[in-house]
Amino acid sequence: MMSFTFKRLLIIRSLFFVTSLVVITQILGCATYQDHVNQARQQLASGEVQKALDSLKIKANQKSDDQLVYVLDYATALQFAGQIEESNKYFLLASQLSEEKDYNSVSRVTGSMLFNEEMVQYKGDSFEKTFIHVFLALNFLKQRNFDSAMVEVRRMNEKFNKYRLDEKKSFEQNPFSRYLAGLIYESTGQMDDAFIAYNETYKLAPEWNRLPEDLLRTAILSGRESEIKRLKANFPNTEVVVDRSKRRSHGFLRVIYLQGWGPRKKPDPYEPLVPTLEAVSNQTQKAQLMVNGNPTVKTEVAYDTSDAAIKTLMADRPALIARRVAARIAREAVARELSKNDETAAAGLVSFIVMQASERADLRQWSFLPSTIQIAETQLPAGEYEVSLQGLDSFGAATSENMEARKVVVKPGQSEFIIWRSLK
Repeated sequence: MMSFTFKRLLIIRSLFFVTSLVVITQILGCATYQDHVNQARQQLASGEVQKALDSLKIKANQKSDDQLVYVLDYATALQFAGQIEESNKYFLLASQLSEEKDYNSVSRVTGSMLFNEEMVQYKGDSFEKTFIHVFLALNFLKQRNFDSAMVEVRRMNEKFNKYRLDEKKSFEQNPFSRYLAGLIYESTGQMDDAFIAYNETYKLAPEWNRLPEDLLRTAILSGRESEIKRLKANFPNTEVVVDRSKRRSHGFLRVIYLQGWGPRKKPDPYEPLVPTLEAVSNQTQKAQLMVNGNPTVKTEVAYDTSDAAIKTLMADRPALIARRVAARIAREAVARELSKNDETAAAGLVSFIVMQASERADLRQWSFLPSTIQIAETQLPAGEYEVSLQGLDSFGAATSENMEARKVVVKPGQSEFIIWRSLK
């Protein structure tokens, strides 16, 4: 007959075994952030906009460790739906959440080490924190609130400089933010400031075909004689008619096109506990501006958000790997501590199994960002026009996505902005 002690040990081990199975099952059955938002992304792309908004709003309004990431996605979906005031409200909330001090308790930080990083509050990548201000600026442009749009551009550039200094690493310069500043300055008649912003953009993105014309136009309008001579010599094929009489009779139609879906996080196949970014296939690659039914200019890439997100994650990769290595060491130490005598040996083994099974890559991200931001512009005589955008694939053929025609009034010396997002 088995001794009482041996029976007790068997019972303890059996209980730990059963408990471990329950815990592991619960952990493995717990949905990731990507699982939660995938349906909303599909609903937006298929035109079920209100369903997507309803599901995202619940998560965005819940106080949780994941609130920031749901607020970002919800604010972006609201922008797509044309609910600009609500979108601004949630982007401002996102900015506040991302800048709040992180007061995670010691137990929660320990939990993130022993189990997974989703147990601590998501504060957003530095790349995401700066991009909040891009989307706020675009919302203000839709409302023709140029002063507020410029405030957001300045805040974004301040954050770029801050992160470059604080993180002690090369932080990517953003030519789109400079170009956006130039557009806003020009739209408000500040031609000297517009020239400076366009010139800064040119230093970062000299390959942009449109910049010589923007530079020459604003140099003429701001009276920069030496710059006019230099630009005409450097760009002899650039024809710009910017005499005062034409400016009094013409205005600009400017397109900002948010193209497709950016990359999504998934576990790295070589380091499964660390996230990597996988590109999303987007059929619509460019947009063709149609004016009164006639094709005019096509958009060109001003900022590759996918590339910026990937570079940011790659820069963080050594730190992510180091944290997971430290986590494994911590788990082994806990298991050894629990296994110091016979009766708790099973507890140590089970605890280690549970902690190992719980660990997974943190897949939280602002996943509603576009793949690229593209721009186009054309100068038109003042008047009313019917304007639309036609999506184009990589071969230049029309896709199923387009912006429905709308009436636009072009005013002398002013800019009218068209902002459109594709999702397929």
